Amino acid sequence: MTNETFRVLCVDDEPGLARLVATHLERDADLDCETAVETRPDDALRRIERESFDCVVSDYDMPRLTGVELLSAAREVDPDLPFLLFSATGPADIAAEMVRAGVSDYVSKRGGADGYTALLRRVKRTAAGENGRFGARDADDLTEADVALDGVCTVAPDGTFEFVGEEYGALYGYAPEELEGEPWQRLHPETEVEHIETNVIPAVTDGERWTGASTGLRADGSRFAESKMVSATADDRLVISVSPLDAVRPVADD
Repeated sequence: MTNETFRVLCVDDEPGLARLVATHLERDADLDCETAVETRPDDALRRIERESFDCVVSDYDMPRLTGVELLSAAREVDPDLPFLLFSATGPADIAAEMVRAGVSDYVSKRGGADGYTALLRRVKRTAAGENGRFGARDADDLTEADVALDGVCTVAPDGTFEFVGEEYGALYGYAPEELEGEPWQRLHPETEVEHIETNVIPAVTDGERWTGASTGLRADGSRFAESKMVSATADDRLVISVSPLDAVRPVADD
């Protein structure tokens, strides 16, 4: 990003919504912003190839390319381009895609005016240089490369599992349907729950992306060392990806 006007490319196959996003961004007095609008993802990609943008705000469900597919193509042009999804598609439905592709942030369209307020806040953070990707925050000497993204889940604002991928459930010895609707605390010993509640959740709700080591609790009562990446969406959901941490000695039971 340069010291010049912050340039945002707004992509949505519904022209009215794309222009509405652009209008909200340009009218904010605290954001020196210039926008461009594209309604076709392939046209948006060509524009990214020709011009310089500081951020992309894109819908997910579009013809020809989804927002995540557009992101993957755009990152081949600019690997560090911040990319925000502003979509009515629920995060539980695309959690694994978002994590693997490195989406910078997700904001739900379903919130009405609150959704646009949340989007504006996230774009401002990006303009201030606070951009990241799901899982891009390092902690406890782990990096994103240490996490193989074996399993992904989303946790609803009430603290219960909303979506559980098959790989995620299998790491703990459960089928997805056995965990959905259950509190996330079920998969950690009490001391680890305290650590997550005290250190991890406050960090991600403040806008950070947390990556680190933690202790998982399997259905059979055994414990294992895991590497975990945690991010929060604008509507207070958590997106979590986990992999066994083979480099760490297995945690012994008490």
